[in-house]
Amino acid sequence: MDILILVQISFVAFIHFYFMWFEMFAWTTVGRKTFKNFPPDYFVKTKSLAANQGLYNGFLASGLVWSLFISDEIWSANIALFFLGCVVVAGMYAAYSVSKRIFYIQALPALVTIILIFLK
Repeated sequence: MDILILVQISFVAFIHFYFMWFEMFAWTTVGRKTFKNFPPDYFVKTKSLAANQGLYNGFLASGLVWSLFISDEIWSANIALFFLGCVVVAGMYAAYSVSKRIFYIQALPALVTIILIFLK
């Protein structure tokens, strides 16, 4: 795969590892500072839900990292496309159900990467 595609896949994986850390380990601390419009007691009540969501983000990131270590270029691209597709769907649903801004943070980088893979 081209270096630009590898960098993009790594970037999307990094974002999702960050989401994992944020939702699993920093929800009640950094979460309060990030989502100031939520009531303060919301974070303690939803800690286990956020951790579960963080775990899924970790799975997405792990799948993307796995795709970087597959030596067969076709299989590597197919695995990357699967996980990038999952990221796009998750980002689109979050944009619909939570905030439109999430589309640009989560789905767009994955969508750009998918396009780059298909243009290769």
